[in-house]
Amino acid sequence: MDLLARAELARAVISVRCLPAALPVRVAIIDEQHLLVASSEDSVILAARRGDVLSIEIDGLEPNGATWSVMASGLAGAATSTADLPEAIREAIDRGATLISLPLSVVVGERIG
Repeated sequence: MDLLARAELARAVISVRCLPAALPVRVAIIDEQHLLVASSEDSVILAARRGDVLSIEIDGLEPNGATWSVMASGLAGAATSTADLPEAIREAIDRGATLISLPLSVVVGERIG
């Protein structure tokens, strides 16, 4: 959760015409149970409107060379509140992104090295 909380940019992993797709999104944790996702990608927005499973993935590299990956998944939906949004999310919305709420139903991660 700590690594996910530090992320501003991630990939939304969804199924597009039965094939996997990883599309860039802005993210922010709003509490320990929900992630806000800002996206302009039609496929991601449509998935949220349908209430599809949406997975968000982030990766990183530590100064010592260790790598890590975190994936959070849940049933996507429309975000209801825009109060107290982080700057990166507000900027994405100002550029036309749609705000999506993702309950953190499953969060898994791994460090390598």
